Amino acid sequence: MVKKREIVITEDGSNSIYIPDLNEHYHSHFGAVQEAEHIFIKSGLAQIDKKYINVLEFGFGTGLNALQTFDYANNYSKNIKYYGIEKHAVSIDEIELLNYSNDNNSEFYREIHKIEWGREQRINERFCLEKQKMDFRNFKAIPNTFDVVYYDAFGPDVQPYLWTPEIFKEVYNSMVDGAIFMTYTVKGDVRRTLKSVGFKVEKIPGPPGKREITRAVK
Repeated sequence: MVKKREIVITEDGSNSIYIPDLNEHYHSHFGAVQEAEHIFIKSGLAQIDKKYINVLEFGFGTGLNALQTFDYANNYSKNIKYYGIEKHAVSIDEIELLNYSNDNNSEFYREIHKIEWGREQRINERFCLEKQKMDFRNFKAIPNTFDVVYYDAFGPDVQPYLWTPEIFKEVYNSMVDGAIFMTYTVKGDVRRTLKSVGFKVEKIPGPPGKREITRAVK
């Protein structure tokens, strides 16, 4: 069942979504946009020195990470295939209340939430998107495919079943050698689980309001 969601304003002025029943925000209350940019783009995607990049996201949510990846592809002449997984889609009405887009990407931001689930679709010459509506636990690896993974699930204290060796092993197998796995949590259990399936794991500086985040490499 989809739980009640509320639109909230974070400290950098960008909006996010809050779920009262879980006491969980989709993004840091210190700033949704700056958090996503720091963790997934600067610390993850920007570290991949390739022209053609395959991105896997767990937790498509508001589409903010996809939006920032789209901007990165256009700004740095990258060709990106983006595969996003989400169980509970955010509604168009909720999307209209978020303030992530600008004059250059507002059309793209609306389009990614309207396109059909389960089918790869080319957005422009640099960005291709496929969204899958599924539980993370049902993900099966496409071996040696992805260059970077954004793991943006709700926290392990709230939904521990999304941070298991079984899921991380599938993720590991889906990645190419040298690929980067990024997530916001540095919880010890999560880092140990990542190591147990084969990742090299490190803590790196986080965005404002968060001292450290986790980067793992296959």
